[in-house]
Amino acid sequence: MADPALSRIRRAYDQLLTGDEPAPEGVRSVVRDSWLRSLRRGIDPGGGVDRATDALPPPDFATYRSEHRLAAVRDLVRSLMLDDLAGTDVVVALTDQVGRLLWVEGDHAALDKAAAINFVEGSLWSEDTVGTNAPGLALTVGRGVQILGPEHFAGAVQKWNCAAAPVHDPVTGELLGAIDVTGGSAAAAPFALAAVRSVVAAAERELQSRAVDLSLPRPAAPVVNRLTVLDGLTWTGAEGTTLSLSPRHAEILLLLEAHPEGLNTDQLAMALSDEELGAVTVRAEISRLRRDLGDLIAARPYRVTTGLTSDVGAVRRLMNDGDLAAAVTTLGSGGLLASSFAPGITELFEELREDLRSRILAAGDPRALSAWTASPHGRDDLAAWQRLVVVLPARHPDRAVAQGRVRLADRRLGRS
Repeated sequence: MADPALSRIRRAYDQLLTGDEPAPEGVRSVVRDSWLRSLRRGIDPGGGVDRATDALPPPDFATYRSEHRLAAVRDLVRSLMLDDLAGTDVVVALTDQVGRLLWVEGDHAALDKAAAINFVEGSLWSEDTVGTNAPGLALTVGRGVQILGPEHFAGAVQKWNCAAAPVHDPVTGELLGAIDVTGGSAAAAPFALAAVRSVVAAAERELQSRAVDLSLPRPAAPVVNRLTVLDGLTWTGAEGTTLSLSPRHAEILLLLEAHPEGLNTDQLAMALSDEELGAVTVRAEISRLRRDLGDLIAARPYRVTTGLTSDVGAVRRLMNDGDLAAAVTTLGSGGLLASSFAPGITELFEELREDLRSRILAAGDPRALSAWTASPHGRDDLAAWQRLVVVLPARHPDRAVAQGRVRLADRRLGRS
């Protein structure tokens, strides 16, 4: 993150500590909302990490974590992450479903630095214990997050960066815990969160392969409704009925999918509009949605009460499965994500494109790079064209095209 952005975050944080609400343009909404929750819970920003203490005696904790479901994937996580992080300033952590650190691993220097902020095995790093941090926030909002420096609530952690994503039981959907990387510059890199999400996907596949005996009765398949926003705006109910949606209703449903923990009226209003959107307007839109779709949205906070999936979620799943070219194709031109002016939707679009781009650049797959540079999102992406030049064989016809695009970009930038 560039220095001006960090400065805006610090100013927003200072506003928070002086009793003012941080300016929306100063900090991401997911961080701002977490800060406000941390304040309401009475967490001391000057000493929050002191609360991250082990509530289990050592013998009980050792037994507890050895019997935890994530013990089955610990070796897999180590093999996928620790080798690449050797010699860096980063530690890898696995948490349980409440944010307790089950394992924290890395080289000795990194572990010693982490211990100085109480980021140690057995400590509790939930949002409601130490405030805004990646593993705690990922468990709270139910999706991957990256927290950089001053975005942390506790002052003692603001020299650190972290990226984390939740792990779910692939059969029941039960939240099991989170995988996190915490440290210095390596944890702040754009690909850090993408790497964590990839490891989570691998861990969930491993858990699925270890599922209970097939002779046992399986739980009934969850009722799933499908939301389409990338190619038209439609809602397909679990029973197969398809309805057209207005852009505003599609925005609300997409935001509720992205926030399974729910959004209150003020949060939903802020995510839908930069201008002041009254509570009456939000309630009226929810009422119309219920009229059209049935009583699927609960209140206090607003949340979808039955299974919901979307084509935006499909892009994420394809990314996690490593099918990056298909993810680019599914994203298309972005549909509602690209046309919406709702701040929450804009943020979702920015995160999705950046995560996908980072994965593609890191993977260096010619097929994915070709799909990206042919898309509206990567057509002018100099780094992607340069990467394509490197990975394509010397005699490949598309390599000359990629070289030409690099030269064109250089001329436009006045480099040649």
